[in-house]
Amino acid sequence: HVQLVESGGGSVQTGGSLRLSCAASGVRTGPYCMGWFRQTPGKQREGVAVIAGGGGTKYADSVKGRFTISKDSARRTLLLQMSSLKSEDTGMYYCAAREGWGLSMTASSFAYWGQGTQVTVSS
Repeated sequence: HVQLVESGGGSVQTGGSLRLSCAASGVRTGPYCMGWFRQTPGKQREGVAVIAGGGGTKYADSVKGRFTISKDSARRTLLLQMSSLKSEDTGMYYCAAREGWGLSMTASSFAYWGQGTQVTVSS
């Protein structure tokens, strides 16, 4: 039973930085694609950044150059370093995982989800 627990959210001013962490447990041996998604009220959950089992990454255009996704396989931890934050980055951030080698930013293709951590960026 895969469990994902996010941490690191909070409130920050425009231009600031935050680092999100996702601790994974119950993960079977094998490749996983993991990623970060965010959602604001009234909007669909959108992909922010994903990392494949082989290490390849993909980012939403809106965060390229500002966010960095990484993983510590030994500690089973997924990270998202967010810099130069903007008000439009505000939202609930979710960690997600799916089995396999593929790289996807489609939320419906992810089987496992955390409870989310809130990020609020204000001026």
